Amino acid sequence: MSFSAVNWLAILLATIAAFAFGAIWYMGLSRQWLTALGKTREELNVGFTPFIWSFAVELVMAFFLAVFTPALMGTVSLGTGALTGLLCWLGFVITTLIMNHRYEGMKWSLTAIDGGHLLGVLVIQGAVIGLFGPVAAAVA
Repeated sequence: MSFSAVNWLAILLATIAAFAFGAIWYMGLSRQWLTALGKTREELNVGFTPFIWSFAVELVMAFFLAVFTPALMGTVSLGTGALTGLLCWLGFVITTLIMNHRYEGMKWSLTAIDGGHLLGVLVIQGAVIGLFGPVAAAVA
């Protein structure tokens, strides 16, 4: 698959939608997340850098969903995009979070909050990419 074969507009919009979802998710669960993390807001003091990184890595995630969806499903639609996001989350993301959080001694509630966020990110991105379809469909 070449870079020109993906729908870059869909990837960008999927990234923006996922980033907005993350803002809503963590604003709603900020107290629970901080408790699960075992830190106060003052102790965190991370500035704006995580937001830049979040957008950048969500852009990469959306690109790979745009590549994986037609390769795995044979077609790009709302359903196949969302399903690809779900499968990527189940196969790679939540499994990695569980493994890493267990070694790090983190609480299961942190895994649930972060895992739920990433599930939403991938399913939303897949759905947006599916709505727009491949680049050829977007041009036609």
